[in-house]
Amino acid sequence: MRVIIVGDLNPHTRSAQRCRTLRELGADVLGVTTVPLGTLPGISPKPTLWSRVRHRLGVPADSTGANLAVLRLSRSGPNILWADKALTLRPRTLQAARGLAPSVRLAWYSEDDMMRDHNQSRYFLGCLPLFDVVFTTKSANLLPDGLRRIGARRVVFVDKAFDPALHRPMDLTAEERSRFGASVGFVGTFEEERARKLTALAEAGLNVRVWGNGWSAWRRRPPALTIEGQPLYGDDYVRAICATAVNLCFLRKANQDQQTDRSIEIPACGGFMLAERTEEHLRLFQEGTEAAFFDSNDTLDLISQVRRALADEGYRVAVARAGRRRCLIGGYSHRDRLRLMLAAMNSPGAS
Repeated sequence: MRVIIVGDLNPHTRSAQRCRTLRELGADVLGVTTVPLGTLPGISPKPTLWSRVRHRLGVPADSTGANLAVLRLSRSGPNILWADKALTLRPRTLQAARGLAPSVRLAWYSEDDMMRDHNQSRYFLGCLPLFDVVFTTKSANLLPDGLRRIGARRVVFVDKAFDPALHRPMDLTAEERSRFGASVGFVGTFEEERARKLTALAEAGLNVRVWGNGWSAWRRRPPALTIEGQPLYGDDYVRAICATAVNLCFLRKANQDQQTDRSIEIPACGGFMLAERTEEHLRLFQEGTEAAFFDSNDTLDLISQVRRALADEGYRVAVARAGRRRCLIGGYSHRDRLRLMLAAMNSPGAS
């Protein structure tokens, strides 16, 4: 099986994790990055004004020459052309690739809500009807007013995943625990609703440490909140989870989240997760045994759940161990998810 995978293939990305996993599954993988190698969002390099304008207009620049690379590699006769939120991929590129390799299957995958303007591009909207299958982690995208309404021919839902090579328990030094640890921690991008919940925890006397993009501009934060002002990637992300007693998992309402990447990655790392209670979370993990959940609309419930977890180390350890076991035996890895997606590509029908 020969696969061309097009996406942000920087080492810290989940696209790169899927690329590596496809190779582990025996595929001959030809990678095409849509983002210059060495890019770390929120760290370097900073996007230019022109690139931000182009993104808002829905015509992002093909700064890596991804379209030409896809055409060149399509001459090798790929079985699958996999677009991993490749917003710079042009419709004419897909059409030409199919002309060069008539039997190629075209697949789109995104971890984000592709119904939202900020996740789209004009190129994506033009490409959407050309894909044989569109994979989404957002159940709302399956609804009649979802991706089919804007052109998708077949939409298949898949749950989030973890990378066993990265998301695993780590033995930390005292220095690493001091550098990354917290009683209560959150890793993720700034959002007003998240800020309100974190403020409530701080005002209740709980010390919280926050990593991620966008928090430095938040001026009204209480002193009990430690804002690191930077994202975490790779092993540092895992170290923060392993060094934190209670790992918060907030969902992004702008993405219509019922689960997020942290929903699987935190338990896979052996971390204790306290997440928003949703139908999908409850399907993935048994409440109180494999993860803890709180009512998204009840700040007092969040505070109560945090206090309970901090007061009972035995409870935290037992839940964290059971959560990791669920990830391992439940088929939650990239390998398991990709096997399901590859099988779906070879089967007719819609989901």
